[in-house]
Amino acid sequence: MAEAPKCAEIEHLGGRYTVCTFDPAKDTIRLYGARTLGSYGASYDQLNTHLLRNGEHMSFAMNGGMYHPDYGPVGLLVENGRETGALNRDDAFGNFVMKPNGVFWLADGKAGVMETEAFARAGLSPREATQSGPMLVVDGRIHPRFLPDATSLQIRNGVGILPDGRVGFAISRDHVRFHDFATLFRDRLHCRNALFLDGSISSLYAPEIRRHDRRAVMGTIIAVVKKLPW
Repeated sequence: MAEAPKCAEIEHLGGRYTVCTFDPAKDTIRLYGARTLGSYGASYDQLNTHLLRNGEHMSFAMNGGMYHPDYGPVGLLVENGRETGALNRDDAFGNFVMKPNGVFWLADGKAGVMETEAFARAGLSPREATQSGPMLVVDGRIHPRFLPDATSLQIRNGVGILPDGRVGFAISRDHVRFHDFATLFRDRLHCRNALFLDGSISSLYAPEIRRHDRRAVMGTIIAVVKKLPW
């Protein structure tokens, strides 16, 4: 029996989006930092090479958060239970610290998106996690600083948790404002919590729809990994 498609094209408020959904209880979702891949900036080709050495391959990938000039993570990064970037609760300027920001995490076949302070209080020990910002949707509410008539339009990507527990990844095909992108998660995907991952380097690897953004250079990659069919 053929596997159901994971990715779909959606139109919302005049913008076009690619949305891919995965079940954390069935699909292996991992995070990889550039330093883990031994490179100055990570690419999908580098990650695939890394996985092939271990008899694995990726069926989906997306850039997974913001990074410093040396491609190290700006905030929390947990890879296979190992913390390679610390939780960042600082106040400063920029999208990452447009409070509230948040954390996407995976543990024990479950996934979540939580506001940073709530995550810190929860005392979780995730297998995988990445911190980014701003939050797009917090407990069903759009981030308070997003304006419906904002003039800042960018390619954007993010992640949210669907009502049935699946993880929804979305990337815009057009330049869109934060507010419209957030309503995609709240009103179309029905996510009570969703997190912005990035804008300027938003990219996607999805062979199912014949997309491979080869020029993308990232600090962190979120990937769905499978064993090679020997």
